Amino acid sequence: MKVHHALPDRAPDRPRVVAIGVFDGFHLGHQAIVRAALRERRAGERSAVLTFREHPSAFLRPGQEPPMIATLEERVNAFARAGVDEAYVLPFDAAIASLTPAQFLDETLAGRIGARAMVVGEHFRFGHKRAGDVPFATSYFAAQGRTAIGVPNALADGERVSSTRIRAALQAGDGETADRLLGAPYAVRGTVTFGAGRGHDLGFPTANVAVPANKLLPPDGVYRIIGRHDGRNYPGLVSIGTNPTFDGRERTVEAWLLDFNGALYGEELALRAFRFVRAQRRFDSVDELIAQMHEDAAAVKFPSVV
Repeated sequence: MKVHHALPDRAPDRPRVVAIGVFDGFHLGHQAIVRAALRERRAGERSAVLTFREHPSAFLRPGQEPPMIATLEERVNAFARAGVDEAYVLPFDAAIASLTPAQFLDETLAGRIGARAMVVGEHFRFGHKRAGDVPFATSYFAAQGRTAIGVPNALADGERVSSTRIRAALQAGDGETADRLLGAPYAVRGTVTFGAGRGHDLGFPTANVAVPANKLLPPDGVYRIIGRHDGRNYPGLVSIGTNPTFDGRERTVEAWLLDFNGALYGEELALRAFRFVRAQRRFDSVDELIAQMHEDAAAVKFPSVV
């Protein structure tokens, strides 16, 4: 998949079918939009996604933007796995925010990307002050021989699947619901860095995973997870929090992998399938902490007890 970080000066020769959205998490609803775009593509056309580097709220309401379920890299990789030919990854800035709905359709989609069709969620809004909607785009594009498609919302448990709903599940520590709405396990990826080294001393060597600052994490606690490294899966545990027993101040993500022997420093580790085991708490002694860690490990070896 080819990734563009800026719009071309003019439309390419081959028309595009363009799916538009932030696509945070690339959940079941997002997947339906991209599938519709792929179905709409005609012979000789290319499929594309138009998305933004940051959530639009970061520009429109600075400081109030939601934490991201997926990093930009994770979103782009999801587009590629879905079979999209190209991704236009743009900053959401004053130039984008000030466009009228007609300007967005004419200048951005048709004039510079070459969209023969746009595919969005049925309640998609666009243009300055969100003045444009799917009926407007459908009518406006039809006059040019182009197409606008609004894809119905995906439903789960009778409710609309949305990034907001998934964030709420993750913030409640409900990894099972989040995974179901995402259509794939929620994952945290990061480079393993040097930590305090306490895990080795306690008999549970852990990997300190550096997570991007805007990545949404579940609440502090201990979770059963699957860790993936070098093409292999390992059951394990992850502790999210400040290590209160040791008066820690910095929030960390520390993973322990069952049956893993080796060093991971400087390498990427992916953690997925988060299942809550217990809340983080301060222990009165190191011995009490070690005893609890052995109990936690039993949740990995015998997951039916969780």
